Amino acid sequence: MDYLIRFSQSHETFRLPEIQALALIEGVDLKVISYIPFCIIRLPSEACAVRLIRRSILAMSIHELWGSGPDLSATHESVHATTPHLWAKYLTCSFKFTIDSYQGSRSADDKVRIINSFSYLGFAGPIRMRNPDEEFTLFEDWEWNSTPLGIKDPKFYYLGRFLGFGARDLPKKLDLKKRRYISTTSMDAELALVTANLALAGPGKIVYDPFVGTGSFPIACAQFGAVAWGSDIDGRIWIVGWVGRDVYGGFDQFADSEGGVEGGWGWEAGRLFDGIVCDPPYGVREGLRVLGVRDPEKSPWVLTKGKELYKNPDFIPPRKPYSFLAMLDGILQFSAQTLVDNGRLSFWMPTANDENQEISVPEHPYLEIVSVCTQTFNKWSRRLITYRRIPDAEVDQETMNVYQARTPVGTSADELNPFRKAYFNKFEVADGSSDDAT
Repeated sequence: MDYLIRFSQSHETFRLPEIQALALIEGVDLKVISYIPFCIIRLPSEACAVRLIRRSILAMSIHELWGSGPDLSATHESVHATTPHLWAKYLTCSFKFTIDSYQGSRSADDKVRIINSFSYLGFAGPIRMRNPDEEFTLFEDWEWNSTPLGIKDPKFYYLGRFLGFGARDLPKKLDLKKRRYISTTSMDAELALVTANLALAGPGKIVYDPFVGTGSFPIACAQFGAVAWGSDIDGRIWIVGWVGRDVYGGFDQFADSEGGVEGGWGWEAGRLFDGIVCDPPYGVREGLRVLGVRDPEKSPWVLTKGKELYKNPDFIPPRKPYSFLAMLDGILQFSAQTLVDNGRLSFWMPTANDENQEISVPEHPYLEIVSVCTQTFNKWSRRLITYRRIPDAEVDQETMNVYQARTPVGTSADELNPFRKAYFNKFEVADGSSDDAT
């Protein structure tokens, strides 16, 4: 049977990857027939459709597709050809019939006329606009700007029976405005939850965030039943200050989640993570740094003192400049070493929109790119890139040797971070030069 998904009109490049990830989570055999503006899919059953959509953040609803066509006449023919065996099930139940016009509008009289054209369905039950037993919707796909252009009819129709809603209300529960502890870089709830879906977070899964910050990703993963862990370069976020005004307070606020969230200083791990999710620092407001000393030979006392004082609540560990591209490679290498087979890495990275300054999607022999979703701003974008950990037996060793032979370049903050350099140059390329950010 074919079904129609009604998406929210936001984050277009994220929508289909999320649905495909949810099909894996639910164990549903999914085939995508068409995608824009309404997503038509083929599923084994109605129960599969309801399961597929129940935790989707970007899908509003899913509908059993009864017919479609380029005009009303063709739509009626499609309904007559495919669904007569279903009509008897809904003859006496209460029902509601509405029209959903995408990029267009209709007068009330037009809507009534079109709805009445489906009277051959024979529904004799009471009409209820609130809480009906069944809801039928005629979806209309109109040309862009159809109203001012005076276009009278849409280019396509779909008739569907409502089956279930997505989880569009869940971001409201985790809204940053309601959180006890946030920072300027806290990921908004909607995209944090989408990231958790793409990472296949769920019951029985262990998910880790190596740049946990204020905990947006672990909290989102825990909402779906995963056990979520996090660590951070700044140990002060774990130190309890005002009651509830720290990372632990943020975790405790959502203690009714199906999963759990934990934090710590980091640890040595084997291949135990089912998912890794993170939004690493972009190095814009300050140069990207890691723990360590720039020149340990000139200041060996720093290392000695650090070993003595690192548990002191007032201790601020020393840091040294680090390459943005090396950090990306480090995330991939860490994921290859710690993810289980078919585990997922979903992380965010910035890039310039100009193709001459664009940072290429990082690759690793042990990781297969599953999807690249893009959130576009003015002159730059950030991507949510999702990888699958390939089993060792499937990894090409020659590709691995080439990968390991690469050598990092650069010493200054701008050399180490091409995105930072482009950002402060307002993403402008000097005449006669090619700024290759890759």
